[in-house]
Amino acid sequence: MNKRMLIMNMGSTSTKISVYDGYEKIWVESIVHPRADVEKYLKYKDQYEYRKEKVIQKVEEKGEKLEEFFAFVSRGGTIKPVSGGTYEINQKMIDDAWSGLYGEHPCNIGGEIAYELAKQYGVKAYTVDPPACSEICDEAKISGLPEIERYESFQMLNHRAMARKACVDKNVNYEDVNLIVVHMGGGISVAAHQRGKIIDVNNALAGDGPMAMERSGQLPTGDLIRLCYSGKYSEQEMIRKVNGRGGIVAYLNTTNALEIDDRIKNGDEYALKIIKALAYQVAKEIGGISTVLYGKVDGIVLTGGLANWTRLVDMLKERVSHLGEVLVYPGENEMESLAFGVMRCVEGDEEVKIYEG
Repeated sequence: MNKRMLIMNMGSTSTKISVYDGYEKIWVESIVHPRADVEKYLKYKDQYEYRKEKVIQKVEEKGEKLEEFFAFVSRGGTIKPVSGGTYEINQKMIDDAWSGLYGEHPCNIGGEIAYELAKQYGVKAYTVDPPACSEICDEAKISGLPEIERYESFQMLNHRAMARKACVDKNVNYEDVNLIVVHMGGGISVAAHQRGKIIDVNNALAGDGPMAMERSGQLPTGDLIRLCYSGKYSEQEMIRKVNGRGGIVAYLNTTNALEIDDRIKNGDEYALKIIKALAYQVAKEIGGISTVLYGKVDGIVLTGGLANWTRLVDMLKERVSHLGEVLVYPGENEMESLAFGVMRCVEGDEEVKIYEG
């Protein structure tokens, strides 16, 4: 059986592409998109043709043929909250992703590319552990206004992958322990994993929680409302302001941790002040979500690209180590998780789920 898969994972300024043959990684590459190229698109949907062309160009450069893949796989987009698992991408999923009801993210582009290529070549498109989680407890859904229900949009794929990896390394079962997992990338999500279920997590896309490299995080509500009605910005501009152009990039005009660290080493007190605030907000979120687990925390897992940043990790450890052992797993395991999720279904260990919206 042909088990060759093309896998896509889209970030704000990058597109990661990988080919797996079953469980075996054949190659992985990342396409960096200059900020000037992507910022000219007000909406992520407008980047579709640009990103698709880059994907196809890279695949051809690697000597691959699109017609030889048995599946096209993408990290999930902003859809209705669902339980974890492997889903076949269908038109309803694409429509919901672009509706804006659950936020906006460049992974919506990858989902549509996978779906369109799958239709073109007569195969299936899949996603694994989509970002919106339906496992959260009832209390976490209450926002403070009846018209608004809290929902979660976060890096669920990497959360589960790194939580399971930490459990394997500690020789414990994921379903038997309580973990706080912190994914730190363009967005930052802090989740309570209670015996295998994610029962609470901030909306890391355009919602609450700490600021991040490209997200404003939770803002003073009254001031935010006044800014929305100031006449300075359209609705779409405000959405981009908090998702994509907020957070660290708004303060320091960069999302490059190495550059920021060099600035701090060279005496940039303002940059240090902002990064201290970042660590403060993340630690505060970790402390808050520990109460969801009644303080019974078996470990705190730090992951994502920023877990490579020693300065930030040390700042966090200083503030939260009293809550539990801090385990650091830099980067992400998302490409492998996507491939393995599809393979579990191919081999009959799991059933493919159908998204109904």
